[in-house]
Amino acid sequence: MRRLLAIRRLANCLSGLAIALVAWTGLAMAQELAYESTARQAILIDARTGRVLYEKDADTAIPPASMSKLMTMIMVFEALKANKLTLDQTFKISEDAWRRGGASSGGSTMYAELNSNVKLQDLIQGVVVQSANDACIAIAEGMAGSETAFAQQMTDRAHALGANTASFRNATGLPDPEHRMSVRDLSVLSRYIITTFPEYYKYYSIPEFTWNKIRQENRNPLLKDYPGADGMKTGYTKEAGYGLVGSATRDGRRLIMVIAGLKSINERKLEAQNLLDWGFRQFRATDVFSKGDRVGAARVWGGTERAVDLVASEGIRVALTAAEQEVVEMKLAYQGPLMAPVDVGTHVGSVRFIVDGLTVADVPVETAAAVPLDESMWSRAIDSIYIMIFGS
Repeated sequence: MRRLLAIRRLANCLSGLAIALVAWTGLAMAQELAYESTARQAILIDARTGRVLYEKDADTAIPPASMSKLMTMIMVFEALKANKLTLDQTFKISEDAWRRGGASSGGSTMYAELNSNVKLQDLIQGVVVQSANDACIAIAEGMAGSETAFAQQMTDRAHALGANTASFRNATGLPDPEHRMSVRDLSVLSRYIITTFPEYYKYYSIPEFTWNKIRQENRNPLLKDYPGADGMKTGYTKEAGYGLVGSATRDGRRLIMVIAGLKSINERKLEAQNLLDWGFRQFRATDVFSKGDRVGAARVWGGTERAVDLVASEGIRVALTAAEQEVVEMKLAYQGPLMAPVDVGTHVGSVRFIVDGLTVADVPVETAAAVPLDESMWSRAIDSIYIMIFGS
């Protein structure tokens, strides 16, 4: 039975911090009020909770350009997870994919050869790293029979995921007057990829990809020199301007930002860095426990001891905003009661830091000592009766 045991409010164990936070809280509020994005549309969210930290015209449906390829990849990742596709499965590069998405198109391409059969794993890298239109069209045709049918499936699925303004007319993001979505939609899709497909999100941090003997670098400017950055997708058309979906992690907190409508590549890079910097300044990292500190105790069934201490398996450092510091709760969750014998150093649960019912950090804990099995039949009988009556 899953036991979720409240230990104490974090504020109680960090009472001294509250005084130190008074001045910092005022500073954080001033920073928040002072910030103004240079992008036409922008949004910044906490990846774990989905809480919006900053937004500007976030619900206007705009041309997303290649940033809409996030939805193309969601269709692929979901099919992979459902075992409807495999990474080794091949897709044919049709004449349409070759002409509209290949080298002659003048757009982003992986330079796949006409009528060639390319493994899905390579097409994914073409889309994610090189923003390849030929790869997108080949995937769409292979999965749905036509790009038009695939785009409708993208739209339907995006709405189901909460991207309510999304309207796709192709798999590439190439200009179409009815191909639209908001920066909020893009943040929703980005968060879904990060939280649901960690095994595939790693593609977004690949720095370069070579296909057909042509090496191309990832166009995400954050990957080169922004600490903690590991994704996600750039976009540009003349109508849309320069846009970027970016994500980075510091002190265990991940932020996702979307900006659109910038005038140049350099302006896009600078605004992405500034927005993320501002976002991370809203958090204050606090050392809550050192490695080996006692966090709580777990009930043990059938052992020589009725309980065993649980300790931090690593230093626990939590980044929280000033507002979160006021309401955060710390809870110990473990699968219990534990069954003897119990080894020392066994990971049996975690410490969760919860704000408004949402977990903002989840850190493992382990047993501080070994608890041998009590060979006494009488002792185990008492434990069995106790569990039947009290449940732990």
